[in-house]
Amino acid sequence: MFPSGKKIRQSRKTAAGIAGATTAALLLAGCGGDSGDDSADGGLDKVSVQLDYQLRGNHGMFYVADKLGYFEDEGIDVEDIKTGTGSPDALRIVGTGRADFGFGDLPSLVTARSQDVPVTTLAAVNQTSPLAMCSVKDKNRLTSIEDLEGMTVGIHAAGSTFLFYQALLAANGLDRDDLKEVSVTPPYENYLIQGKVDTVPCYIDAEEPLLEDAAGGEGSLDILLGSDHGYEGYGSGLFTSDEMVENDPGLVQRFTNAYIKAFGYVMENPDKTAQILAESAPENRDKADLFERQIQADIDHTFTSDATEQHGLGAMDPQTWQATIDTLADQDVLKGGAPEVKDVHQEKFVEKAAKAGAGSGAGNDAGN
Repeated sequence: MFPSGKKIRQSRKTAAGIAGATTAALLLAGCGGDSGDDSADGGLDKVSVQLDYQLRGNHGMFYVADKLGYFEDEGIDVEDIKTGTGSPDALRIVGTGRADFGFGDLPSLVTARSQDVPVTTLAAVNQTSPLAMCSVKDKNRLTSIEDLEGMTVGIHAAGSTFLFYQALLAANGLDRDDLKEVSVTPPYENYLIQGKVDTVPCYIDAEEPLLEDAAGGEGSLDILLGSDHGYEGYGSGLFTSDEMVENDPGLVQRFTNAYIKAFGYVMENPDKTAQILAESAPENRDKADLFERQIQADIDHTFTSDATEQHGLGAMDPQTWQATIDTLADQDVLKGGAPEVKDVHQEKFVEKAAKAGAGSGAGNDAGN
């Protein structure tokens, strides 16, 4: 189950402190030498962004930075933000240079890296995974990991949800044979709502609000958040290619500066961010409430950690990276061998984006 209301309120207070400090830090950092002077012809550097899936709340940083001029302030013109069909495809697209920056599942990035896809992480957005197991409470209670035994589970044997499902079972001493597996095709909400399966892996910051609405409203689902039940590792984050880091580190830094500044705005303004997302395309105009609920789920559960309190939003911790890699290695999905921690992330860019002191001050501010 989700944490108590008291814990959520404390999380929001901490989040607000971190966000405010991070935004202040970026305003100061923006006065430095990285604010667009690297553009070869004095104009704006044109870049493209590849998302992992259809639009959701934690994509808001890209749209906020574009709408509010943060990218332009850094000498960048984002020509295109493309939705996608999953993290593996987004990683390959960026790795082959068909997009400059991307957003996706970081365990999937580790897997891609083991297969020689040259991508690296710039910021960890979900400090813990937003993945969970969900059931309709009135049909199948799911209050402990042991409740999964004997359930019929809908699985899509590819991508981030399948990696999570296998790792969660292994972390809790369960075998896949302890459940009855049914192959489903995303989006698979109807399989659960119609009772064709008892449980599915779900993202609390993506389809969970939709599932809850379809199941009967607030409180209609039982949710086992993986990070509360032994599943260690990052969720999703901002990434780019090795080639981009090597050939144009100034542009990478400026893009990260704008992104982290927008991250602070998202934390402080989930409602306004949701409206910006809703206005991004005609098909999203009625989704502001959904986007806000998705963002709030991340604010409550995944955007912050000890690392972000010390070093600012998007910060990355080598121990968490190692746990992420170990989790995947234990599932024997790293066919090309486990990459080293240094191979999957570039912490220097997010650290420089927060160099004005957002990290250490954030924790103190949040407690006042």
